[in-house]
Amino acid sequence: MHAVIGHDFGGIDSLKLETTSPPAITPSGVRIAIHAAGISFANLLVIKGEHQNKAIPPFTPGTEIAGVVTELGPEAGGNLRVGDRVCAGLPSGGFAEEAVVEGNNVFRIPDSLPFTKATHFPTIYATAYCALQWRAQIELGETLLVHGGAGASGLAAVEVGAALGARVIATVGSAEKAAAALAHGAAHAINYRGQTFKDEVLRLTEGRGVDVVFDPVGGDMFDQSLRCVAPLARVLTIGYASGRIPQIPANLILVKNISIIGLYWGFYMAWGKTQASPALRARVRDMFDEMFTLFREGKVQPVIDCELPLADFAQGLRRIESGKVIGKVVLVPEH
Repeated sequence: MHAVIGHDFGGIDSLKLETTSPPAITPSGVRIAIHAAGISFANLLVIKGEHQNKAIPPFTPGTEIAGVVTELGPEAGGNLRVGDRVCAGLPSGGFAEEAVVEGNNVFRIPDSLPFTKATHFPTIYATAYCALQWRAQIELGETLLVHGGAGASGLAAVEVGAALGARVIATVGSAEKAAAALAHGAAHAINYRGQTFKDEVLRLTEGRGVDVVFDPVGGDMFDQSLRCVAPLARVLTIGYASGRIPQIPANLILVKNISIIGLYWGFYMAWGKTQASPALRARVRDMFDEMFTLFREGKVQPVIDCELPLADFAQGLRRIESGKVIGKVVLVPEH
């Protein structure tokens, strides 16, 4: 099979498309013929060796795939069958024509959901849903501030927040991105390149501030967010696309009774040394059913920025690196 392989950590140019042996099936594994693989900012960190889920060279990037089940390990369990259309989350190995994924992390998808759009669910929608519903416990009528509101993660948070009954304010970097956020459920979109978003957030909330912040950006965005939140606000730190991990001023947390909530979705997928309990893993599966219901109801509509053949993986990664993406960049292997 063909796969993108990094023999050492480095930049995008350190990766090569190579012919390699398909991964061996594992007792609880599910072999998937990959029809679509999502590209994310996290992939750029993995390539450099800077992600918390550090790969061991040689490695194949990619954590979110969709395709068709072709083989089941003897202990895979569940209701999966050969021929099922599925999406899956995996710690690495997605930029390839085949992958073997732990059965617990494979989810049958609706017939109406294209493979390319299904790549949003294993990590992107899952992160947004878990962050807002489980971790922040957002309530009907609360105000949600979403940073990076036109990227894949941001748009997912905008849609999920709106579906859960929140009033959503999105920050974006262009008029085109503002239009995308508004089209997917944001009540307001603030172009942070033309104004200080903190001041505009306070104006829109009549000085009160927001109840929940969804922040995959970090850096200055995080710093300003702490100064435009309401008392008892919950600030979700999801990632650091800005390149700077913020330092949290404890005095601000104290004065407004703010909760800072971290979310690493890989914990729920059992990618790290510390793993979620079996009961929580079962809850994850129920969550995917809830997310697919939102899709069927038209409340979440995954956005594809562009589709590229597997051989053009470098172009896709550079597209992510440019910061111009609206939605998700997807690789489509040939079969």
